[in-house]
Amino acid sequence: RIPVALRPVLRNGSGGSGLRSQTVGNRDGFRADPRGQGGRLWKYPEADSGEGCGPEIRVSKGELAEYEKLSDQVKITEEALRADGFGENPFYHCLVAEILPAPGQPQGPCVVGYGLYYFIYSTWTGRNVYLEDIYVKPEYRGQGIGSKIIRKVAEVALDKGCSQFRLAVLDWNKRAMDLYKALGAQDLTEAEGWHSFRFEREAMRELAGK
Repeated sequence: RIPVALRPVLRNGSGGSGLRSQTVGNRDGFRADPRGQGGRLWKYPEADSGEGCGPEIRVSKGELAEYEKLSDQVKITEEALRADGFGENPFYHCLVAEILPAPGQPQGPCVVGYGLYYFIYSTWTGRNVYLEDIYVKPEYRGQGIGSKIIRKVAEVALDKGCSQFRLAVLDWNKRAMDLYKALGAQDLTEAEGWHSFRFEREAMRELAGK
């Protein structure tokens, strides 16, 4: 097993220079802010302005879309990702999986995966969390990293009073579906026959008359 640390990509809410180095211990080796605000602070010292967050954003923008064979659908810019995630009221939160350097090695931690989530609401069940992205680099799969990310999102959801944790997966990704089911997720397409719909920008403009 490769030693892995999970931590929220953190934004310094105090207006200081970035992430504090203090680590709060728990079973996942998850690096949390001393105030316990998981997913609220950002990782890099430059992160008050969103600078220095390139590694996570590049993973989010490129590798996952390529893996899912949907690279042509990636329209967002790094600037938009920074603006949407680093403001006072972020649209999303992010967990990062790192391989920690061996003692005495000069290089810093290596980012090998991430989970990007946000909060939604159900009129049936109240607060929910939605895991938009989960990705682990191919060479680090099979090490339990994806499971750690999912477990940590579940913990964050419970801490925030959420009753459900939702995510979606492409129908060809059987490995991911098997993992989610093994961890206790229910396939709503099988169980309840739900179909997922979306309106693209042009359709929204027509609906809104703009």
